Amino acid sequence: MKRLSTLLFVLFAGIALAQFSPSNVECIAPASAGGGWDFTCRVPAAQVMPAIGVVDGSIQVTNMAGGGGGVAMANVITQRADDDNLIVAASVATATRLAQNAYAGFTADDIRWLGALGADFGVLAVGTDSPLQNLDDLVEAMRTSPDDLTFVGGSAVGGFDHIKPLLVAKAAGIENLTQFRYVSFDGGGPALIEIKSGRADVFTGDTSEVLGDLDAGLVRVIGVFSPEQVSRLGDAQTAREQGYDVVAGNWRGFYGPPNMSQEAYDFWVDAIQQVATSEEWITLRDENGLAPFESFGADFEAFAKDQIEIMVGISKELGIIE
Repeated sequence: MKRLSTLLFVLFAGIALAQFSPSNVECIAPASAGGGWDFTCRVPAAQVMPAIGVVDGSIQVTNMAGGGGGVAMANVITQRADDDNLIVAASVATATRLAQNAYAGFTADDIRWLGALGADFGVLAVGTDSPLQNLDDLVEAMRTSPDDLTFVGGSAVGGFDHIKPLLVAKAAGIENLTQFRYVSFDGGGPALIEIKSGRADVFTGDTSEVLGDLDAGLVRVIGVFSPEQVSRLGDAQTAREQGYDVVAGNWRGFYGPPNMSQEAYDFWVDAIQQVATSEEWITLRDENGLAPFESFGADFEAFAKDQIEIMVGISKELGIIE
């Protein structure tokens, strides 16, 4: 009888573990094509997950731009709260907007934090014909002619892309951080078009967003917010190398709907862990200039909430929120 009970327990345990099997999986990128959230859905999710066999079939990527990620979050929470086959790209920008209460009252407790699998260091880039050659040139322009500068990025006003050049200004001792013009676009791709067309002066975004245009010779990187140079960016100097103590890494990860079943939650946490340690992702991560960074499940939730608290402090210090 004891052996039979043990056998039955194993069988039931196996059934419980097999309860969730994903189908018609969708990854929402809360911005237009070409930005960091789009990359997160298309590469580690849609490309790597099927390749390493954690998901059968393809993963649909849906670009849902608007509100710096707010449109997507509202849709997930109010319309698809129990969708076990839905994951959403997340980053520091998500934490920043939550910190600033910019998502229609939604909080970190309204979603399920699944995991992160890379760090995308920030960059400032200009057009190839720009007179700005480095951060010293940019800081001088910020001091003497701030009205002549237009910054563009893929996050909302007050978001992480907006904050990056303000951190440089702060490090340079510039006091009025509210005087600089920042124009928000729904993703890094549309923002970079403004730089290439000459309609804006400085792109503020992340390494993975600029690589295509950098390789094509359409933009120049004048500052990287990494502790050390990123080899994928060639000889582009870090902010620290140029005398500005600013490091800004943008983790790349995923969240899920608030009422996702525990079985689905466990599945996606494990799936993201498998992607993070796979040779396929490590190769693609390095090719796209991302650094190693991993956090999953409950640890990731605690990390994200800590990030939100940090961004509350930074946003207050920079005058973005009171």
